[in-house]
Amino acid sequence: MSEKICIIGAGPGGYVAAIRAAQLGAQVTLVDHNILGGTCLNVGCIPTKSLLHCAEIFDEAKHAGEYGLNIDVKGYDWQKVQSKKNQTVKQLVDGVTGLMRANKISVIKATAKFETQNSLLLTKQDGSAQIVQADKIIIAVGSRPEIPNISGLEGNPLCIDSTGALSLEEVPKEMLVIGGGVVAVELATIYSVFGCKVTMLKRSPIILPSMDQELVDILVKSLAQRKIDIITGVKFLSAQNENARIKLNVEIAGQKKTFEAQKILVAAGRRINTENLGLEKIGIACGKNGEILTDDKMQTNIKNIYAIGDCLGKVMLAHTASAQGEVAAENACGHNLIYDGRTSPICVYTLPEFAGVGATEDELKSKNIDYLVGKFPLYANGKALIANGGEGMIKILLGKKYNEVLGVHIIGPRATDMIACGALMIGFEATIDDVCACIYAHPTVSEAIREAFLAAKSRAIHIPNK
Repeated sequence: MSEKICIIGAGPGGYVAAIRAAQLGAQVTLVDHNILGGTCLNVGCIPTKSLLHCAEIFDEAKHAGEYGLNIDVKGYDWQKVQSKKNQTVKQLVDGVTGLMRANKISVIKATAKFETQNSLLLTKQDGSAQIVQADKIIIAVGSRPEIPNISGLEGNPLCIDSTGALSLEEVPKEMLVIGGGVVAVELATIYSVFGCKVTMLKRSPIILPSMDQELVDILVKSLAQRKIDIITGVKFLSAQNENARIKLNVEIAGQKKTFEAQKILVAAGRRINTENLGLEKIGIACGKNGEILTDDKMQTNIKNIYAIGDCLGKVMLAHTASAQGEVAAENACGHNLIYDGRTSPICVYTLPEFAGVGATEDELKSKNIDYLVGKFPLYANGKALIANGGEGMIKILLGKKYNEVLGVHIIGPRATDMIACGALMIGFEATIDDVCACIYAHPTVSEAIREAFLAAKSRAIHIPNK
């Protein structure tokens, strides 16, 4: 008799888990109070990248004269930009809906709350309720944008989160961005390209703390060229509206200062959606912020219940949630799979793109791991020179003793596509000899990866070796 599996949450973790469990023969019920696809598909990854692609086209058109193309750029139609984004989202949501039908997955639009370790109380929008029994349950409830405790921000119509930033009716003339993570940097890039004056404000002294900081410095210079101001070490005091504008009062290096703009975008973190699940009723172990605790099989302290994705409070990435979803589904169906996050990349869809996988140099230093570094500047790569003037760098990190790949970091054209190559290297525990034995196509940006590895041994061909 097949397992009955209920999954709470239909984001990239939940719906992927549902499909894999169905493939393994389980009777699957997928529950979500919102639209299939979750944050990523509806108000996250996909709409953001659609706007970024439009921004990239617009940016390239404005610089077409450098390539001898006489293009008259008259501006943009923001409503059409938004319409294109919405069309893309709808097509993908429809695709997920079709996949649910194809895999005979029962989808119920409702909120879920634990009654027992094997049953959930589902409450639909019309107020009706039902109890669903399951042998195994997978929690994939995700997260939502968090508004920091700054007086004057909560409930302010001129203060928006990442969801609001994706559906603005027009591009503001000025925007203040609170935060310096991936979401903050990507949205700052979009709006700056479309003519908004963007100022990023962050408490900590660096942006993108999870990325390799040497390459972050390259991105910071690129953002500055786009007239995005980045101010770190900011203490936020309060905000208030005045004449249809919002003023933000801060303290920087002991000096009080006020910034003002048409909008404030808050992109300073996310809060996990575990409050109303009734986890305490059945004794699921959680951390101090409500994050669900699991082992590397995605199993909670209650053996028939699994948890994946953002609600673990660790790596809040769609592809991480999907990978964990497959692991949870496999184990819920009686298999024995382990989640290994070493190969999960982090991608930043800026101009240029930025991506990394594995350890950063700062991490290796903090752990006292002996390592080698190889770098290749993209001004020496023909395809990158053609694509964006050669802006960017490939940086690789190797274990000093065995020369195994510990980290791959790329800033440059199509970095987010190429990083999969680095993930494979780490997953297969490749060494410099394995990588350099491969022949990379020319002319491509990816051939610079091999050059970076060669540079680690002072064997680079297309730059002088130190």
